[in-house]
Amino acid sequence: MNDIYMLSDTIICERIGCRLKQTRLKQNITQQSLAEAAGVSLSSLKKIEKGEIGSFDSLLRVMRTLGLLDVLRPLAEEEQLSPNEYYALVHAAQAKKTRKRAAKKLHQTNKEESSW
Repeated sequence: MNDIYMLSDTIICERIGCRLKQTRLKQNITQQSLAEAAGVSLSSLKKIEKGEIGSFDSLLRVMRTLGLLDVLRPLAEEEQLSPNEYYALVHAAQAKKTRKRAAKKLHQTNKEESSW
């Protein structure tokens, strides 16, 4: 495969659409039934398969229905912290929570009393 960074966005989208179509055909699923199962319109699915990916949400629904979400796993998983990183993160958060209060001001007792 070519270096993906050298490809245009359009080419990448077309390749993704082509791969989704190939997967759908291998699983012997019609466009209509995939669209219904994924909760997207038939026209949206046809556009996605052509590489015209207008909605990331629709793309995710189609990928989930075809069982292809594993390719996104590295992006969706939480990063594991080392014990030292966790310790530093917790103590930094606790240091922020410490509230600093202003010194109390004494009330002035030399106020003029009203003649009323």
